[in-house]
Amino acid sequence: MIESSTPPLAALDGYRNVTDLLVARVAAAPDHIAFEVDAAAAGTSGSWRPITTRAFSDEVRALAKGFIAQGIQAGDPIAIMAPTRYEWAVADLASWFAGAVVVPIYETSSPSQVNAIVADAGVRLAIGGTSAHAALLQAALAQTDDVTLGAWTMDTAASDAAASGTLLDLVALGVDVADAALEVRRASAAQDDPATIVYTSGTTGEPKGVVLTHRNFLGQVLNIAAAYHEIVNDDGNTVIFLPLAHVLARGLQLICLASGMRIAHLSDPSTVVATLDTLRPTFLVVVPRVLQKIQAAAATKAADKGLSRVWAKAESTAIAWGRRAEQIDAGRTPATNLALSLRHRLFDALFYRRLRTVMGGRVGYILSGGAALDAELSLFFRGIGVPVIEGYGLTETTAPLTGNLPGRIASGSVGSPLPGLTVRISDEGEVLARGVGVFDGYRNPAHDEGAFLDGFFRTGDLGRLDEQGRLILEGRLKDVIVTSNGKTIVPTRWESAVEANPLVSHAVMVGEGKPYLSALLVLDPEQTLAWADAAGASIPAVTQPDIREVTDPTLRAHLQRAVDAANALVARSEQVRRFSVVFADLEDRGLVTPTMKLKRSVVLDRAAVTVEDLYL
Repeated sequence: MIESSTPPLAALDGYRNVTDLLVARVAAAPDHIAFEVDAAAAGTSGSWRPITTRAFSDEVRALAKGFIAQGIQAGDPIAIMAPTRYEWAVADLASWFAGAVVVPIYETSSPSQVNAIVADAGVRLAIGGTSAHAALLQAALAQTDDVTLGAWTMDTAASDAAASGTLLDLVALGVDVADAALEVRRASAAQDDPATIVYTSGTTGEPKGVVLTHRNFLGQVLNIAAAYHEIVNDDGNTVIFLPLAHVLARGLQLICLASGMRIAHLSDPSTVVATLDTLRPTFLVVVPRVLQKIQAAAATKAADKGLSRVWAKAESTAIAWGRRAEQIDAGRTPATNLALSLRHRLFDALFYRRLRTVMGGRVGYILSGGAALDAELSLFFRGIGVPVIEGYGLTETTAPLTGNLPGRIASGSVGSPLPGLTVRISDEGEVLARGVGVFDGYRNPAHDEGAFLDGFFRTGDLGRLDEQGRLILEGRLKDVIVTSNGKTIVPTRWESAVEANPLVSHAVMVGEGKPYLSALLVLDPEQTLAWADAAGASIPAVTQPDIREVTDPTLRAHLQRAVDAANALVARSEQVRRFSVVFADLEDRGLVTPTMKLKRSVVLDRAAVTVEDLYL
């Protein structure tokens, strides 16, 4: 086995739990601007309202008192289901101040997913971003056998039928809770107590709860803040538009809060580019798809002006410049290239400067995570003057496990283990992890079976370490799909639902590195031909030994209903947008195993053209 470790940069002494991060920040800089809140949400268009660290802390404490008054006890789970917004941050910290355990739920989750999470976690109280979210949560609470404390909404005008009340109502309930009582509750959780339970996608509808402790969060926040102090500090600001139900966004929020970096939230990612000119962030965390869109938008604008050939040269120049910069980082000084320097200066005036302006004009670094980043895309942004730091992690590692560092960026790798963490490569090539951010186990001990090896967490990813100890990912052990939007999808539940249709022998979801999910529906020849005869559809008998697409509109309409039904069972991000229907020789042992399980990689290889057509 080969492994790489980075010693910790920060000690956890003096911190009892995550709430101490906010307490320490209030003591150090109470009047520093911690957040900028979109005033349009309050009816004032076109402005952002600053909120100091002290003001944020006051809101957190007031809501925490409301939780206590409503009956929340230390260790009780509180669910939060909402888009990314300031109130998410308040509710998150307030739950911890009340001694509770936070259970985030994606706002796109289906009712069945919400029900499963609420039941498995034993949620006592729930918070929805909207009345619709609160209604889903209220219905889920009603299905449990436990005494619950209602579903409340962040909306200021909530329907009584949809929610128990608003966060303001909870605050009003807590006015008589003494500061001393709140302080006792705030200090009730120790470092090794659960801070949050984050549910990963279940393969059969059974959720898998990742239990992260206060120690996990403290270790990550303090060590990452130390490692990236050049980027994350009280002189900078960022925009968070990733879902706060994702541990990466929550971890980033805590790091910024503890370091004094100003935060603005955006619930709609499509508004990010239009907002950057106003907020002018110094640092952004994105998924690769955002970078792809920025580059593609620039190419489209150039094409509209008849400058496609010029833009192509600008792209290649930026990539060459980025590669040169990385060589310098690595201590290899490349030979002087006057022609490249002149081209870079020209294209900086024509294109690069404008792209930096689109991003607000002040972005010093971008962190990319959630999906693999194409090396040339990384080099392109480095070449236009905005270095991209790629990182890697999982929910079970409290987000970042490895990351490139300023001055040591290597495109194509996800960097070295972050401080306090160790990465080991097993004999099978699997990436294993241990350290401050790595969880101890799932909520259900049965899920721990096979999850650890010699004290290391098995990530399920394949990778290798280069001579500098940087991790290079090389795929997944199983069939998990990661889209270009950074969504990690387990396809089994969707596939099983479609396969319930007798005409479908196998459903194969695809979408690795793509902007949306698609699927191949492999037909059962006998059942399909019988159905076609009854339905009057014209489907020729199977005469070819390999995979062949079937385009009959009547058949597609029939199967569309099966796809729609499967989509209704999963979150929006897990839904299939396009599909192709194919016949395959299911007697071919190259395609199926002796137990008639489809060999996914072989099918996708043989149907490569069909799959590519789904993304044209």
